[in-house]
Amino acid sequence: MKAGNETQISRFLLLGLSEEPELQPFLFGLFLSMYLVTVLGNLLIILVTISDCHLHTPMYFFLSNLSFIDICFVSTTVPKMLVNIQTQSRVITYAGCITQMCFFIFFAGLDIFMLTVMAFDRFVAICHPLHYTVTMNPRLCGLLVLASWIMSALNSSLQSLIVLWLSFCTDLEIPHFFCELNQVVHLACSDTFLNDMVMYLASALLGGGPLSGILYSYSKIVSSIRGISSAQGKYKSFSTCASHLSVVSLFYGTLLGVYFSSAATRNSHSSAAASVMYTVVTPMLNPFIYSLRNKDIKRALHSHYGKQRGGS
Repeated sequence: MKAGNETQISRFLLLGLSEEPELQPFLFGLFLSMYLVTVLGNLLIILVTISDCHLHTPMYFFLSNLSFIDICFVSTTVPKMLVNIQTQSRVITYAGCITQMCFFIFFAGLDIFMLTVMAFDRFVAICHPLHYTVTMNPRLCGLLVLASWIMSALNSSLQSLIVLWLSFCTDLEIPHFFCELNQVVHLACSDTFLNDMVMYLASALLGGGPLSGILYSYSKIVSSIRGISSAQGKYKSFSTCASHLSVVSLFYGTLLGVYFSSAATRNSHSSAAASVMYTVVTPMLNPFIYSLRNKDIKRALHSHYGKQRGGS
């Protein structure tokens, strides 16, 4: 089996969401707007959690990390897509494609791990409130984030390295707006058995494992909330995890929707359009969900803008 750089492959062609010329200005404006909203919204969440001392808690430490990850996640795909539309070029270099794929897998995995860590944080806060400050100490929070980064880095490095061993034929068109791992692997004319096995194993362990942890955490949370006698107490407990539950439902709902829709249809452009939901739309909506459904974030935003107006 030849290595990828021995096949003299220098570039791939990203076909994007549509090949219709009249749609390109619309797509450029739409994705530029969504990208700016995503970056600015998540930056605002990060700045608010850093500047407000009342938000220096494990929950908001993880939230600021999630916002940073979402900025990086969307930045791995959308800027290159915008450049291709603007320059009317579909080309992405071989090295650029492998790099984009590596970082996309890395930040997608980080997103999943961070949502799992946040579910664990809510589990401890609601099910074991008396031990919360002791359990979720700064050292453990830092270790959880560090472990997430290490596991994501190992997964993305492994997935990307075994792609380098593939040989590619003359058909180098990727029916997507970014170098999606499955699409790139299926362009190879060498044996992809190892790549397929690693992809399926990683999906089972890094996708199913965290999802099982999230479902377990929320089953225990629901059980604890049902045991609270007062309606006010139930509402207060549920409101602390409502934002996170909304984000988890949105991310996994769109991800599973894309997976099943791509399995049911042979239309690659339809799958690419559906993948916009979890690659672009979900990171864009996360700041709105946390700012609209979270009283602490809304209070911090009002306080921050109130100080700015008072200063001016």
